Amino acid sequence: MCKTSRYTFPMKKCFCVVCVVLMLLSASWLRAQEPIDFVNPFIGTTNFGTTNPGAVCPNGLMSVVPFNVMGSETNKYDKDARWWSTPYEYYNKFFTGFSHVNLSGVGCPELGSLLLMPTCGELNVDYKEYGSAYRDEAASPGYYTNILTKYNIKTEVSATPRTSIARFTFPAGKSHILMNLGEGLTNESGATLRRVNDREIEGSKLLGTFCYNPQAVFPIYFVMRVSKSPAQIGYWKKQRPMAGVEAEWDKDNGKYKLYTHYGKEMSGDDVGAFFTFDTQAGEQIEVQIGVSFVSIANARENLDKEQSGFNFEKVKADARKQWNEELSKIEVEGGTYDDKVVFYTALYHILIHPNILQDVNGQYPVMESDRIETAKGDRYTVFSLWDTYRNVHQFLSLVYPEKQMAMVNTMIDMYKEHGWLPKWELYGRETLTMEGDPSIPVITDTWLRGLRDFDIDTAYEAMIKSATTPGKDNLMRPDNDDYLGKGYVPLREQYDNSVSHALEYYIADFALSQLAEALGKKDDARLFYERSLGYKNYYCKEFGTLRPILPDGSFYSPFNPRQGENFEPNPGFHEGSAWNYTFYVPHDISGLTKLMGGKKTFIDKLQSVFDEGLYDPANEPDIAYPYLFSQFKGEEWRTQKEVNRLLKKYFKNQPDGIPGNDDTGTMSAWAVFSMMGFYPDCPGLPRYTLTSPLFDRITIHLDPKYYKQKEIIIETERPSSAAIFIDRVDQNDKKIKGYFITHDELTQNGPIKFILKK
Repeated sequence: MCKTSRYTFPMKKCFCVVCVVLMLLSASWLRAQEPIDFVNPFIGTTNFGTTNPGAVCPNGLMSVVPFNVMGSETNKYDKDARWWSTPYEYYNKFFTGFSHVNLSGVGCPELGSLLLMPTCGELNVDYKEYGSAYRDEAASPGYYTNILTKYNIKTEVSATPRTSIARFTFPAGKSHILMNLGEGLTNESGATLRRVNDREIEGSKLLGTFCYNPQAVFPIYFVMRVSKSPAQIGYWKKQRPMAGVEAEWDKDNGKYKLYTHYGKEMSGDDVGAFFTFDTQAGEQIEVQIGVSFVSIANARENLDKEQSGFNFEKVKADARKQWNEELSKIEVEGGTYDDKVVFYTALYHILIHPNILQDVNGQYPVMESDRIETAKGDRYTVFSLWDTYRNVHQFLSLVYPEKQMAMVNTMIDMYKEHGWLPKWELYGRETLTMEGDPSIPVITDTWLRGLRDFDIDTAYEAMIKSATTPGKDNLMRPDNDDYLGKGYVPLREQYDNSVSHALEYYIADFALSQLAEALGKKDDARLFYERSLGYKNYYCKEFGTLRPILPDGSFYSPFNPRQGENFEPNPGFHEGSAWNYTFYVPHDISGLTKLMGGKKTFIDKLQSVFDEGLYDPANEPDIAYPYLFSQFKGEEWRTQKEVNRLLKKYFKNQPDGIPGNDDTGTMSAWAVFSMMGFYPDCPGLPRYTLTSPLFDRITIHLDPKYYKQKEIIIETERPSSAAIFIDRVDQNDKKIKGYFITHDELTQNGPIKFILKK
């Protein structure tokens, strides 16, 4: 049984303790002037935001996350009882370890394996029994801690880009460190581990099948080290259930079997390793884990290169420094404390995915292949492009162009390796999640914003391939035959998402037309632009919305434009109603306005989306809706009003402070742009729609390699906090005409000043 200690303080020491506490609080307040101290990693950890408070470095491969979504009926949400896609939920309180390498803000369960758990007392390897409640949890970028109440063990974790470190403070007695390879978020099973020596183990675990793709599997390799030699080391394995005579002679039938005298390789679906120690009260043991998606040897090299010996405080400090440098690219002044927390936490979430994939030696798994190659620079993974093509990559192009360049080059390399640009890539596998051809607007938008350190000829070749290849051979556009032949995708099955598919193709073709025009390919530009207008086939005057079309050209019936709300299955539309998609033609709002009967009808219909609760702030196709008002003279105030209202309603300094799934930073990017006063309203157009900034002064530090101007300064003059409407916008003391600004104007023409009014 664990031994715990109780501490008491003599009264004469109370004054000293109070003084120390006040000094610490004072130091913390002074330090809070740094951007990192405005980050609250618990934002988005409930309300299905699917973020987590774990330790990670900017765009790091490694993340270390408290795993609290299995093993107890006391949990509000359990991964084995329902669909669940995150290793952590704020209101759950049953902890079963730290998972290593995780996804942030996604809608399908994956990764979240290599569960590291400290315990004490009698050795128990059943997670339902060794799990513990916890208290005093805290987190900051690169660091997480809690206290396990069952054992009185303090846990702390931090990370480097490819490795982790944990520090466990134990009570006196028998203490254990468990590595559980049988559990996690992944739906795949199977793992292997081997004892290297008394303080080191190595192994691998199979991951994959993200979002229903059963063949998209991949191994993760790891090396784990402990800082103290254990009194005992061993394995466990869950034995298969037996019946009849077999069950009579095997006492471990259907149970966890401990292997205390076997030290070679161990494999199985539910296996693990344990280290047992004799600890003194307050003794600390550190654990390092290095990972790789190439080999065990690379995992060991990653660990050796990124951590020299055991030094928890150094890893923690280095992670903090990395985050502070990245977050400091944007400085904000004014606004409330909570405004700053929402802003910098959103910026933090944007910088988690995509993340690096290559090891310290540059090696990475080739896209959809068993080959291993060496990257020239950073090789990225976790391309949730259906989400991020709308705003995340535009943001990276502006503030972190070096990262965006590496991501675009990664996408082009994936085409060279696999024959297709990525749609939703995960650790070298194409999951084919969601619809459309999202690489096209990302690469086009990057080029048109002036970031051109990539092979545009190969990129264009790849785009043309996906835009023209027949459907049966087309990985990006499987219904391309109908799309090319009819100009639309008809509804051929009840829930085939046909309208959603087509709308994504229209956006991609519009972007492709813009790139073709910039490259002097006039015929291509004309062809793809005309294709992008095919959305008009779907417009139904009877309902004033887009409506699915049958193969014979007639509209689908019976039709309810509100069907699809709250993820209800809906003919023709994916995860939304017709209202969530009807205005999603940002490249031709003037054409849609004519279809609807003119400006007044358009404005009234768009305003009703907000007034009648039809707008879904967490559904990508409609997140730019508030900015559409600004395309009509005299109606721009509606954009400013709705953006201000939506920010206050949905983005908060609370665990539910993201309006649903963050989608690898997409919702956060919406908030960051909106709080700064400009938003990329149309993928493939290098421009922004202006709205009212939330802060008094914003400084965006630009990368001198890509931009001539050192910084962008945005100032706001407001008579009171109630002043949310734009009176005028000046740049270099000259009034900006209208409510749009191009990327070049934003980055080249000097300071911007917003003058607001009530």
